[in-house]
Amino acid sequence: MLGITRNRPLPRSGMDFAESRQRSSLAGKVLFAVILTVVCVIVLTQSSTYNSSIHYEFAMRIMQDRYRELSNSTREITGTKSKENSNHFSRHEAGVTHILVTGGAGYIGSHATLRLLTDSYRVTILDNLSRGNLGAVKVLQKQFPESGRLQFIYADLGDAKAVNKIFSDNAFDAVMHFAAVAYVGESTLEPLRYYHNITANTLLLLEAMAAHNVKTLIYSSTCATYGEPDKMPITELTPQVPINPYGKAKKMAEDIILDFSKNSDMAVMILRYFNVIGSDPEGRLGEAPRPELREQGRISGACFDAALGIIPGLKVKGTDYKTPDGTCVRDYIDVTDLVDAHVKALAKARPSKVGIYNVGTGRGRSVKEFVEACKKATGVNIQVEFLDRRPGDYAEVYSDPSKILRELNWSAQHTDLQESLQTAWKWQKSHKNGYGSSL
Repeated sequence: MLGITRNRPLPRSGMDFAESRQRSSLAGKVLFAVILTVVCVIVLTQSSTYNSSIHYEFAMRIMQDRYRELSNSTREITGTKSKENSNHFSRHEAGVTHILVTGGAGYIGSHATLRLLTDSYRVTILDNLSRGNLGAVKVLQKQFPESGRLQFIYADLGDAKAVNKIFSDNAFDAVMHFAAVAYVGESTLEPLRYYHNITANTLLLLEAMAAHNVKTLIYSSTCATYGEPDKMPITELTPQVPINPYGKAKKMAEDIILDFSKNSDMAVMILRYFNVIGSDPEGRLGEAPRPELREQGRISGACFDAALGIIPGLKVKGTDYKTPDGTCVRDYIDVTDLVDAHVKALAKARPSKVGIYNVGTGRGRSVKEFVEACKKATGVNIQVEFLDRRPGDYAEVYSDPSKILRELNWSAQHTDLQESLQTAWKWQKSHKNGYGSSL
């Protein structure tokens, strides 16, 4: 999110709990949650300010509810996969392309999965749900219930043993790699987490692909790798000089991919995209980040929360940038267009070839412009407070998308900022608690 923050924390909503394919992992999570709650109860009962009759009953009720919710989730997701369905995913089939979508329970990954399934691809989602929503997976499963269409695997890309087993058990034809933490502000506070999650995990994924002969990679990168260029618009030849750990970690991952590709016949497509907005036009999917993460989230989410009255208003950070109105300028790309670029890149991927593309509209919009468009889209006069700059932000970034038009025949179709926000607003209004109750 660009120069936007919220005034207070939000209630938890829109996040379900899922478990690993191994029952032992789920049982451990259930046990841990129960033990943690019991410890909290003990601490409360020993507190000098503790009201025993009220708080003890309340704490026990929380413990019982949480145990029941975790147990229900375990029973719901850990069903034994039928032999027929398992065979679909574990073997290559003529005329069927099986895509592994890492981070497929997330905002962009779930929309990409929806498009792939619509286009008759077979999809496996791999997600640890640290940033994704099991609710989005359930929507996709409901839309495509046929055997052999979609499977979800709960796992962490940082677990090399688990990732290797996933590749051993499944016959993937290609990987779309979305899984990543992706907030600029957060990256400045937790840089090591970002280097581990983005750079190290991408390395482990590449090793698994190489070991199991999966030779097509569509990599979800970012314009943050360019940093703050001397001139606009940004082309694919613009020097990459990232200024925050998020951009640096993504560039490192790109470098690893490019170095590996030099001595292999892997087909690689790297998509550096700009600021994503919007949602599925048919209202099936939207953006529902964990409430504790929304402080770092996208500007659209902050605007919608203000419009819904969840927060009293917006705090725009930075009004003294060298831009027409002093606020940051960004290139806002609709998520529908973004996933279209991924599908076109997949279709054009060729062995021993690397494609690098900017995915944007080619037009920059300021934060003030964005807020005005959001006011019109929601019909709410959102209150705005202007503050000092946020560390790690840059003044102006927008793309030159001519290369992707020339080589992939792709261009952004949803370029009306207000229309994209109206589409997303419809989903937000009808999903005030995200995809459902959270755990």
